[in-house]
Amino acid sequence: MKDLQQKLEKVGYIANSEMAAILNLMQQLQRPLLIEGEAGVGKTSIAQALANAADCELIRMQCYEGLDSQSAVYEWNYSKQLLWINMQEKLDAKKEDLSTIFDKSFLLERPLLKAITQINSPVLLIDEIDRADEAFEAFLLELLSEYQITIPEYSTINATSIPMVILTSNGVRHLSDALRRRCLYYYMPYPDPEREMQIIKSRVPNIDDTLSRQIVSFVQHLREKDLRKLPGVAETLDWAMALLGLGIKDISIERQSILDSLGCLLKTREDKQLINAAELDRLIRISL
Repeated sequence: MKDLQQKLEKVGYIANSEMAAILNLMQQLQRPLLIEGEAGVGKTSIAQALANAADCELIRMQCYEGLDSQSAVYEWNYSKQLLWINMQEKLDAKKEDLSTIFDKSFLLERPLLKAITQINSPVLLIDEIDRADEAFEAFLLELLSEYQITIPEYSTINATSIPMVILTSNGVRHLSDALRRRCLYYYMPYPDPEREMQIIKSRVPNIDDTLSRQIVSFVQHLREKDLRKLPGVAETLDWAMALLGLGIKDISIERQSILDSLGCLLKTREDKQLINAAELDRLIRISL
């Protein structure tokens, strides 16, 4: 577990002991891992970090409403099939020979099929599974249970290697019990102040300790506000780099510059109106 934490830290991802433990179990048990949490807490970036730490390929499938097997699993190369049929007709091929249009050479691999046909185990990220339809979620069960995919026109393809599967969810809809049973589970909260400080120092190494502490305290207090979109870790890093670029070393100085830079943290009109100059002063005072 400590070894995995160190490997992740080397590639710029600060994982706590609980996260490292569940990632370790995921690899040992060869089970998919479902990670839930608010948008912006770092669910997606853990997959990239794990791929970097394991020195393997990251295969990402972004889910959305209406996602189907042709986009996620496979598709036949229709133009290539048509050219082949025309060529065979010119050669006066027998009718039964045309059945070979469903040969593997005409198969286009999409993320799920690509993930199970790699020689070396990749990291497969199924991002925002809660945005896909329930029908697609049910389709996933064969892959997550047997690590195989059935193509009706062709055959059942078994995994060459077992991918490290990470599914993420923002809680847009309820996921089925069948899917949850097949996965290990981790809820990823916003990082505590100490971990968020470590993340900033890892990603923005030349930042001053005083400024990084003020940034973390400010953002932590900002997350307590009734905002439509709470700032995630990515927003914290954007703000840290913005303040560093502006030459600001203390957020209690040059408050107009601080107010102007809040577009790094606040992403809706309503939230920007909520954090006005007076509220900014209050947040800065309690963050020093």
